[in-house]
Amino acid sequence: MPDFLQYPDRQTLMENIAEDVADQLEAAILVWGSATLAVPGGTTPAPFLTLLSKTDLDWSKVNVMLTDERFVPESSERSNTRLLRDTLLQNNAAVANLVPFYKDADTPEDVLEDLTRAITAALPIDVCVLGMGEDMHTASLFPEADRLEEGLDLDGTSVLLPMRAPGAPEPRLTLTASVLQAARNIHILITGEGKKTALEAAMFEGPASEAPIRVVLDAPGQVDVHYAD
Repeated sequence: MPDFLQYPDRQTLMENIAEDVADQLEAAILVWGSATLAVPGGTTPAPFLTLLSKTDLDWSKVNVMLTDERFVPESSERSNTRLLRDTLLQNNAAVANLVPFYKDADTPEDVLEDLTRAITAALPIDVCVLGMGEDMHTASLFPEADRLEEGLDLDGTSVLLPMRAPGAPEPRLTLTASVLQAARNIHILITGEGKKTALEAAMFEGPASEAPIRVVLDAPGQVDVHYAD
């Protein structure tokens, strides 16, 4: 059962999750000599990413990757990589090693092998931060997505999958559930009453295909949910 941490406001949430993540990355560097951090895109985690970029850490030993990416170039305002460069990969964290989730091509399938090779080299994830939508998706594991069954297969060998889903205007690339579950430390960052209600629904037993966040909530390692209205 994950730990549910509620904060009085979003600023306090962002400060606390940044501190927790920095401490866990530092511990991983001490044990392994390097650390891998996976973070979500979207605008909600941006303040956390900016705060994290200022923490005192040997960022040259940290691999940074997204949990998922829209298949758009960095010039697009919808690019999560662009957001990452503008928030986390600044200040002290400017020297971190970015593991790419996008290469220029006609389709994500065209670059899947190259991207997967680099991501695999940086696994396992030491600290994974995830968001969640009100439809209970996480990363780009959407209910009704075309390859959701493959993405949720905990016995599968896929690391990265192209994903297309109703309501998603472009294809996505996403880490699979088996990779996310294997993260040594997992944080779920949610804000707003709607997402809190969705999380409460996801906590009830049911198929992961209806609420993909369930595969993360059931991870064997430490899972912390950080929430503010």
